[in-house]
Amino acid sequence: MRNVTEGLRWLDQAEADVKTARDCLEDGNYYASAFFSQQATEKALKGFLYFQGYRAIITYSVTELLEECSEFGKEFKQFVDYGKELDRHYIVQDILTFTPQGHLIKFYTEEVAKSA
Repeated sequence: MRNVTEGLRWLDQAEADVKTARDCLEDGNYYASAFFSQQATEKALKGFLYFQGYRAIITYSVTELLEECSEFGKEFKQFVDYGKELDRHYIVQDILTFTPQGHLIKFYTEEVAKSA
């Protein structure tokens, strides 16, 4: 049984996260733009899986979500490498020890944010 209401809820939030990522990019907040790009993708994929009937999704990994989505459509497989890149932005944001000599803002550029 499809879980349309939950799927739409996640897709609505994904759209809001895309807007936030774009706003952050425009404002020069590159680390935040990359993070919200990951968040938008994660939530959109979860929305898709809820549409497929999922009742609970535990992972935060775009890569894992893409692999799960590929069970419903082969086209998702082509995005796995992009998922790996987006997952880095979630992990780095969550663990500041990856940047022991400075703040995250020093490690993110406009190019990185646009890529995300």
